[in-house]
Amino acid sequence: MSVKEELLQLIDKMNNNPQHIENEKDRVFQVNLDGSGQLQIVINDGKVSVEEGTLHEPEVTLILSDKNFSKLLKDDLNTTIAFMTGGLKVEGKMGLALKLQEIVKKYQ
Repeated sequence: MSVKEELLQLIDKMNNNPQHIENEKDRVFQVNLDGSGQLQIVINDGKVSVEEGTLHEPEVTLILSDKNFSKLLKDDLNTTIAFMTGGLKVEGKMGLALKLQEIVKKYQ
């Protein structure tokens, strides 16, 4: 399964059970992957969508490998170690990167 398919499965879970995102502000998370390109995770009016490319201005950008993003989606990535060793780079609001991880964790 591709990392995009894994992300779409997570998005389906979120939209089918929006209790953890319904009070979130509208947000755009950019994910730059070394193999799958650029994806944006958009939270808007309590719903989540994924778009390819850079259609919106992101508040935070995560730069990582497809493998590490897959681990992040499964809540199996130690983000502190990944960040410290260069396996994860963050541009923009660091707090939102942590918020995305917190949201993902709630849907595991």
